[in-house]
Amino acid sequence: MMTTSTGALTTRAEQLDAADPLRAYRDLFVGADDPGVVAYLDGNSLGRPTQASAERINSFVTRSWGGRLIRGWDEEWYDLPITIGDTLARATLGAAAGQTTIGDSTTVLLYKLARGALALRPGRSEIVVDRDNFPTDRYVLESIAGELGLILRWIESDRRGGVGTGDLNAVVSDRTALVVLSHVAYRSGYLVDAAAAARVTHNAGALLLLDLCHSVGSVPLELDAWGVDLAVGCTYKYLNGGPGSPAFAYVRAEHQQDFVQPIWGWMGRDNPFAMAQGYEPAPGIRRVISGTPSILGMLALQDTLALLDEVGMEAVRAKSIALTEYALDLVRDVLVPLGVEIGSPENAAERGGHVIIDHPQFETVVERLWQKGVIPDFRAPQGLRLGLSPLSTSFREVCAGILAIRDELTD
Repeated sequence: MMTTSTGALTTRAEQLDAADPLRAYRDLFVGADDPGVVAYLDGNSLGRPTQASAERINSFVTRSWGGRLIRGWDEEWYDLPITIGDTLARATLGAAAGQTTIGDSTTVLLYKLARGALALRPGRSEIVVDRDNFPTDRYVLESIAGELGLILRWIESDRRGGVGTGDLNAVVSDRTALVVLSHVAYRSGYLVDAAAAARVTHNAGALLLLDLCHSVGSVPLELDAWGVDLAVGCTYKYLNGGPGSPAFAYVRAEHQQDFVQPIWGWMGRDNPFAMAQGYEPAPGIRRVISGTPSILGMLALQDTLALLDEVGMEAVRAKSIALTEYALDLVRDVLVPLGVEIGSPENAAERGGHVIIDHPQFETVVERLWQKGVIPDFRAPQGLRLGLSPLSTSFREVCAGILAIRDELTD
């Protein structure tokens, strides 16, 4: 049975919001006070737009695109994937300039980086990945392994945890060319020790590629210091870039001279406007680019990067931990007595910015929650995932959402 009254729970949420040093940032997002949305708990799938982005996109259409027309390429757009990439690297990745670019989808960039990495380790026959990695990661690697005649070495990871150093030590060997891990597991929220993973990988002479989709913008990253070789991530979750906004790729500086990705296009060629015969990769990170980048698609994430730069990732992480700890406390109080199980690490140091809870009824419950303006997402076989965005999620939303889940299970 529930041990705390609804009124006391609501009061506690209001107190936490009042004491939150980042509370004012929520007002900078479109729809923050929409009465039709009681609790938005899916920011790790699609972040809210910022008001600044709405203004930026409108201005771009009427002034930059509408006013400068094709001249915009010479004045700003050509370098935008790299300049935004450098901002992203400084604000969120812990990476020096010249190693990050924006463009393509996560799937395409994962393919590019994996193929380029494998070419840097000729003669090795295995790719290491865990069975509970995000489906795109597994499918892309299955495709590459089939294409190149390589072996996938699977880690049998715990769905309620993730890949630990011991798991890696058991499978990485001198046959390993590439290890691909999600820094934060998409299902459980498990936070991989990236520095330890890099050490294990490098001790075997292999390369480490991290998927940062569920960590960038919510967990502090130190790619350069950790020794990560390559990384990829999306920008529509905690970076609020909008539906289908382009992903980003990081290639460590020491690998760039010999790095060759498989999708050759004119924008990734040295001196592209010469229209010369034959492909010669551009120097540096630009060689990851293929075709004409989506300029309109990369506009919105700039405003969230500015906010993250202002706030600092340590403060963002502190709020993220506070939100997930609060959510888990509520789950233990009002949902565990109803048969709900926690499917995420309960130690905050091992957890990213979301939590997942399991119950046999959740597949049917989620649709009713959406109709009531409570928006988590469902992950098979029976998980509700609560994605809590530090800059735009309030404690009141978390409380209202979990109480609504309680009501659905008790009706």
